[in-house]
Amino acid sequence: MRGEKRPSANGSVAPSPLTPFDLSPLTSHVSTPTSRARTVGQALLEARQVLDVAGVPDAARESSELYASLLRRPASAAWLDRELPIAATLEVELAEAVRRRAAGWPQAYAAGRANFRGRWLSVDRRVLIPRPETEGLVDVVLSWLRRRALGQPAPSVADVGTGCGAIAIALALETEAARVVAIDRSADALDVARANVAEHGAVRVEPREGDLVAPLGGAQVDVLVSNPPYVATAEWERLEPGVRDFEPRAALDGGADGLGPTRELLRAARAALRPGGLMALEVDASRAGIVAGLATEAGLVECAVLEDLFGRPRYVRAGRPADGCD
Repeated sequence: MRGEKRPSANGSVAPSPLTPFDLSPLTSHVSTPTSRARTVGQALLEARQVLDVAGVPDAARESSELYASLLRRPASAAWLDRELPIAATLEVELAEAVRRRAAGWPQAYAAGRANFRGRWLSVDRRVLIPRPETEGLVDVVLSWLRRRALGQPAPSVADVGTGCGAIAIALALETEAARVVAIDRSADALDVARANVAEHGAVRVEPREGDLVAPLGGAQVDVLVSNPPYVATAEWERLEPGVRDFEPRAALDGGADGLGPTRELLRAARAALRPGGLMALEVDASRAGIVAGLATEAGLVECAVLEDLFGRPRYVRAGRPADGCD
């Protein structure tokens, strides 16, 4: 049993061997101060050893990234700080993050932080981890907003399925949007989003609980943006364990064909968008063409499939016809 002590050959009591989940070397200084403060480099070396024993690939990089995430800094922070004494509270946080990562938690959940477009957001298992592909969805909206005619009123935006609030916060801080309604049917997810909104001072974001566009109460917006669940139920067991075993299924499982929530949102889009408004979706690459067809069937126009930074068809952009074209 971990922590049990065994008699040694000379009769003294010796601690049992270190296991991947025994992080006492990282935290022992808190209860037993030494004459010389431990450095960041020493703490990271021991973190690397724990991750190595647990079989985490590239443990050196992982330990550095965990450290940097806790501080909301670039990964280079681990190198820059290596000779500095590590604060006791930070070392305890690092120990917990390493314990979680060694147990298989995704890195962002282990640290409780994820970087999205240069902003550190709090994340936990109540919300999806924001990914680089979703940063590209924000770019799709930004590109459309830049092409709007001058002199129009500041746009209103609805982010459907906001999760941790990543998209809503980015659009509130990177555009002149009058408001961004951040919608999620999960009260737990909205708690995370609210915390991130407050931390980043995104005062134009309005978190609202409910399904799809219902929280808009019949009001129309200029932009509907969403990263809806798009994993087909039959594909669930084939997902990598870090996703399947940790991330919220309700935010990933799109039903039998992976298109259930997307299909419902497209049906609602025409009524929820102002004439000439934008619908922007992140989709599964293998079903992008199908989604574009569904958008056309829903009465949207100028439907286009756009690629992500890896060259995969990842986004569907469409619009409500302008007045006189309905």
